[in-house]
Parts: sequence; structure tokens; C-alpha cells
Amino acid sequence: MTTTILSSPTKEVRIGFDEPFVIIGERINPTGRKILAAEMKEGNYSRVQADALAQVSAGAHMLDVNAGIPLADEPRILSEVIQLVQSVTDVPLSIDSSIVEALEQGLRVYQGKALVNSVTGEEEILDRVLPLVAKYGASVVAISNDETGISEDPDVRFEVAKKIVERAADYGIHFSDVIVDPLVMPIGAINTAGLQVMHIVRRLREELKVNSTCGASNVSFGLPNREGINATFLTMAMGAGMTSAITSPLHSEVISAVRGGDVMLGKDPNCSNWIKAYREPLVEGEGRKRSGRRRRG
Repeated sequence: MTTTILSSPTKEVRIGFDEPFVIIGERINPTGRKILAAEMKEGNYSRVQADALAQVSAGAHMLDVNAGIPLADEPRILSEVIQLVQSVTDVPLSIDSSIVEALEQGLRVYQGKALVNSVTGEEEILDRVLPLVAKYGASVVAISNDETGISEDPDVRFEVAKKIVERAADYGIHFSDVIVDPLVMPIGAINTAGLQVMHIVRRLREELKVNSTCGASNVSFGLPNREGINATFLTMAMGAGMTSAITSPLHSEVISAVRGGDVMLGKDPNCSNWIKAYREPLVEGEGRKRSGRRRRG
């Protein structure tokens, strides 16, 4: 079965059909976060460091790092943030930018095997990003849209994904190093958005044999109790074959949904990860009292 291997200098993460679901922390992203954007632009990365540590502590297996700030030197900021995050955590990183120069600068300083986020099916983007992925031996997120935009037909999105996988092969990038994002649409606007994603993910697994990911929080945009929707979506997506997601690990509903999904899909042998996370600690002295009791016949 297909396995995508990412790494830092000291830790390896495996994304695969037979592996536990991988949570990629989304918080290091200035989009919609004015204070964070202003701080990053000024070279103040204290909030970035705090977000990195908090996400790993909460259960993130990887971190997505984005430095998309208007009128800022994105290549410089992204490379500085990558170096900082790698100095305080040991998890592999997803290098997230729509600017090719920033991706290259980030890959240049990254230690280990990174995930490039992302490439689309647009010809110009394919021709610029895929050579970088091959040059640095990275893996890449393939976004299922092209020059025509995002289709509401899941089979069209699948064909875009197939095109990217095939073009990646032309550059010597194995399909196991392509993780497809089928694009999650807001279910409050498109009632069939969840069904569309499940349909694509099944085809990705069965026909292209590739791993998949998504920006999970998109599905709940505009709805109340977003984390409830996100948690439900992730568990169902896992059942359809999705193997990772870019989401916030700081919401307990999401983390417990993913851990529970691993249990139900047989990816947490003996429920050991679930028990480790949720077993209540023994009250001091409780173990000794229990061990000293005798059974009455």
C-alpha cells in the first residue's frame, strides 16, 4: 500500500493507507490573523513559536508553515520561520506558499524531507513547482483545480488530480510523493460537498493509489458549531480513505474524532494510542489498595 514519508532531522512521519491518520497543524498562517501578520512582517516570531509548540503538544504530527503577507518579503520570512520552527520542534513541516521563489527559499533551508504545499493543475504552476519538488526530493500536495477553476463535478476534479500525478511522474516524482487535496467546499453553500469529497477520495485510493489531504475547516465555513461539523467530516473522510488533513489540533472534538477513527479502522492496535491519551490517572495509592484486596469465595 502507498506510503508517503516526510521527515525532520530527528523524526519521520508516515502517511499511508495502513498508517494512523496524520494531523498537519494549520495555525502558522497569517491569513485572517492581523496581529500575527503584523508581527511576522516585523520579524517578531514569538507568536509563531508559541503556536508551533501548542499544536505539537495538542497532537499535531506535522506543521504547515505559511508566510503569505501582502507587501512583505515572503521568501525571507518563510525561510526564517522554517528555521525557527525546526529549532523548537522535531516534527516535519509542510512548506505552504503560492510564490515559487518562497517555496524554493524554504526548501533550501529545510532540514529533512518536506511537504510542498502546493501545486495545481495549471500548466505554468506545474512547470515551475514540480522541478523544485524533484530537485529537493520533497513530496507535494496536488490541488485539484486548473485554469478553469474548481469544478463542482467530482469526476472533473479527479481528472485534474490524475493529470498532476502523471506530470509529476514525468519529473521522476513517484506517485507516493504526491498527496492529493480534492478541495473541500463549504457544505453550508453546497449541500453535496461532503459526498463529493468522499467520492473523489475513494477514487484516489482505488485508482491512483495516492494519499490524500484537505483543508478540513473549509467544510464548516459559515455554520455554527464548526468543530462539530469538522470532527464528523474527518471521521467520515477517514472511512472513505483520506489519510491526512490540514486542520487545527487545538480543538478537542477534532483530535478525539481522528483518534476514534483510527481505533475503528484498526489503525490503533489494542487501542493503545486512545488509552494513552484518555485514560484517567490513578489516584495516589489506589493501585496499592486494589492489589491488596482478596477475592471472597
